[in-house]
Amino acid sequence: MNTILRKSILGIAGLAFTGGVFAGPVAAHAAETTKPTLVAVQGVSASPQGEQSHVDLNDEQLANAKAIIAATKKAGLPERAAVISIATALQESKLENLGHLGDRNDHDSLGLFQQRPSSGWGTPEQITDPEYSTLAFLKGLKQVDGWQDMPLTEAAQTVQVSAYPDAYAQWEKQAAEIVAEHWNK
Repeated sequence: MNTILRKSILGIAGLAFTGGVFAGPVAAHAAETTKPTLVAVQGVSASPQGEQSHVDLNDEQLANAKAIIAATKKAGLPERAAVISIATALQESKLENLGHLGDRNDHDSLGLFQQRPSSGWGTPEQITDPEYSTLAFLKGLKQVDGWQDMPLTEAAQTVQVSAYPDAYAQWEKQAAEIVAEHWNK
């Protein structure tokens, strides 16, 4: 990632962290273009960025992944959007629909995507609904110019505005495998 883009993203992340201003569904992103990444039919880039992580999914986590795929189809978006969504949810919650975690909670973050009611993502009930939270994430993703061609971690980070902008990349391979297995079912 180039220095200007990294500084822009980190600056926005700092604002979001301190004030929650940009962490909602209409996340701002840097105007600078990024280098396109080749995208395979199943939605994984030709070479996922960095070392890849993997978790064995239980029935609940798999059901949440399938709910993300169904919501992506409902939104009329391609497999790549589902891959980005699942990788994001793997990073944020390991595909577990998390309620309030007490002292371990990051502010008021909830659900699969760790969205915040105070940042405009919806009510706690909405955010903990897998379909609603996915559609909210996808609404933010659609507002990112060129999301289809940018590296997964940049697309996810532009929507999420995380303090760990490169963390999403590690889940691309597993997310693509999940989508490839369940997209046509």
